[in-house]
Formats: sequence, structure tokens, C-alpha cells
Amino acid sequence: MQQLPDHPAHRVDSREALVCHILSLRDDLLTRSNQWENPTLESYLEAPAAWIEGSPGWYRGFGQEMPTDGDWKLFARALSAAVVYE
Repeated sequence: MQQLPDHPAHRVDSREALVCHILSLRDDLLTRSNQWENPTLESYLEAPAAWIEGSPGWYRGFGQEMPTDGDWKLFARALSAAVVYE
């Protein structure tokens, strides 16, 4: 089993850490949008859908099984709430 690559997303282990991670992504977009593959909302929303769909293969590439204990509903609710939340 290979170690997953070091990335800030892998250190998110709480609600507060997720909030900080999302805000750091926003800050990164504001300062480095020219380096983002998906700098528009349309392309950005397509990207996590595609990544989540293919994520079992990503984990297999590291000799690991995709975690089954994630809270997919929380992430889905957050994305949906962002449509109307001020």
C-alpha cells in the first residue's frame, strides 16, 4: 500500500478544518486563478463530480480502498446550500 501524496486536503479532519480548507481554496483562486485548470464556477463544479466518480480508481492507484465512512451528505448539502446561502 502506497502512502497518499501530501496535500492539505488529506489533513482535513474536522468541520473547522474543512471550513479553513474551503476558504484557502477561495484565497488561492483569488490570487492564482490563472494557474487553475477550472477557474469558472461551471468548470469547477464539473471537476469534483468527475473526480468523485473516478475516485475509486484514484485510491486503487495507491493500493488503497476508497473510504466508506465519509459523510457524502454533508458535502452534498453544503454544495446545495451554497446556491442560496448568503
